[in-house]
Amino acid sequence: MSEAAAIGVKANPPRAVPIRHVAAVSVGNALGFYDFLTYVYFAVYIGHAFFPATNQTASLLSTYGASFVGFLARPVGAMIIGPMGDRIGRKMAMMLSFTLMGIGVIGVALTPSYARIGIAAPILVIVFRLVQGFALGGEVGPTTAYLIEAAPPLRRGFYASLQYATQDAGVLAAGLIGTVLAASLSADQLQDWGWRLAMLIGALIVPFGLWLRRSLPETLHAADDAALAPDATMGVTTPKPGLRPYTALIVYGLMMLTSGTIGSYVASYMTTFALTTLRLPATVAFGVIIVNGLFNVLFEPISGLLSDRFGRKPVMLIPGFMLLVCIYPAFWMIAHYRTMFVFYAAIAVVTILGALSSPPVVTTLTESLPKNVRSGVVSTVYAFAISIFGGSTQFMLTWLLAVTGSPLTPAYYWMFALLFGLSAMVLVKESAPVKVGRPSVSR
Repeated sequence: MSEAAAIGVKANPPRAVPIRHVAAVSVGNALGFYDFLTYVYFAVYIGHAFFPATNQTASLLSTYGASFVGFLARPVGAMIIGPMGDRIGRKMAMMLSFTLMGIGVIGVALTPSYARIGIAAPILVIVFRLVQGFALGGEVGPTTAYLIEAAPPLRRGFYASLQYATQDAGVLAAGLIGTVLAASLSADQLQDWGWRLAMLIGALIVPFGLWLRRSLPETLHAADDAALAPDATMGVTTPKPGLRPYTALIVYGLMMLTSGTIGSYVASYMTTFALTTLRLPATVAFGVIIVNGLFNVLFEPISGLLSDRFGRKPVMLIPGFMLLVCIYPAFWMIAHYRTMFVFYAAIAVVTILGALSSPPVVTTLTESLPKNVRSGVVSTVYAFAISIFGGSTQFMLTWLLAVTGSPLTPAYYWMFALLFGLSAMVLVKESAPVKVGRPSVSR
């Protein structure tokens, strides 16, 4: 008996998904996170352009406050575009979110500075950040549902891990472009137009992405829910009516995504941390984005493959607990030595462990839900985790560092969030077919 047949999934040959379809889904993730994180990485310069203040901390807080407004729009987009993916299809929802994303990124890049148009400048930036947040809030659910539904049953972990890997491909692209600009331009040029160029480079992908997404086949009505993991306790695959039976899953998903989100945005904050706290050169500060993005892109697909082989929970928990142990020593070394090598090496270690632990979270949540609510629930849970906790992370770290004066503040903040997520990882049910069906698998 084959392993697929033994665990209750159809033993048809794995469906080969054309690379252009994976690229069409991935391009929206890459652009959305490229843009959102470019804003974070260039926060010092954007703050001077739109939110001038008497000191750098006040300017940064205003910049992150405007960014947080964009994060608050994400649940709204999730609750509108996400369920649209369950009603009329994943493809149409992805087309809408990507179009709005393009409008938002171009709008911010082309908004004149405060010195030119006064109070209208920060107002326009906030409006465009709202559009971006709304679009990105509705992007994650339909794309993750699409990847899960397009995947062969025993490769869903790998396919879903592309949700994270393509986000971090955007991070890597932002880091490479930011580092090149920081090395090539003067501080005045970065301030005047360098950060705008970085955003417009990302916007170049919009027409190509729309063209790719128009060619996507729909998976909503073709999705074979019988191929999803059987219920671990009842041994059935029939979806339960309503959301009430999935309340615990949704709560655990929110806890795990909140934890991972805070970790991701602490890592994203390292550029600002290097510039304002460690006083490292701009080229070193932007280089850490490359370290973070590169190791995430490399290890997140590995995490997906491991979760297909060994189950979601072991791959979440083992690196997760290792990360908890490593965060404080990593930040102590960063704060104590303040050299490029130590900074990059410490960030590489925590990035690798986070990249191994995170992807099974969204896989577990998505594959455990029935298709008629999958896109909407994943969008909404993800958006609330991001908007409330991810969106406030840079603001909170900037404020806490100013209040405490301790460069170890990011470590404490991240460790507390990780403990929160690990408790949910322990409690959530296993969802990987190979693990759920292991007692009946013939060897």
